[in-house]
Amino acid sequence: MKESIIQFIKKQTCASICCVDEKRNPYCFSCFYAFNSDEGLLYFKSSSGTRHSEIIAENPGIAGTILPDRLNKLMIKGIQFEGIVLPGLDPMSKNASTFFYKQHPMALAMPGEIWIIQINSVKFTDNSLGFGKKISWVRKEEIIDAS
Repeated sequence: MKESIIQFIKKQTCASICCVDEKRNPYCFSCFYAFNSDEGLLYFKSSSGTRHSEIIAENPGIAGTILPDRLNKLMIKGIQFEGIVLPGLDPMSKNASTFFYKQHPMALAMPGEIWIIQINSVKFTDNSLGFGKKISWVRKEEIIDAS
């Protein structure tokens, strides 16, 4: 992943994520995340009984956005990404809890489980580099199919 994208994602804390139910209706939710830049993974915590957890269990393909925690309207920056929520037994999930709780220790007090998003593509808008400047990235290794 390009360094400018990595640095932006690492500086933020909250993502908005959209999933699609069995009737093709979109459903969005927000979550705090931890970012594993070595693997291109986002970790978030959620309870299995939530609407988005039920949808993701049936259709793990997602899309999302990350905006700055403090928005500067003159120097807009933001990430749009696509990916897949990995199953809990996926080998890439073995350190997910440790990674997430290191960044969000207060979350230990909340019920739920750690979920893993494999980011497969990113479009980073960074107007500090010029109006409308876009930096893109696509995972080159094998992408897990969401279907």
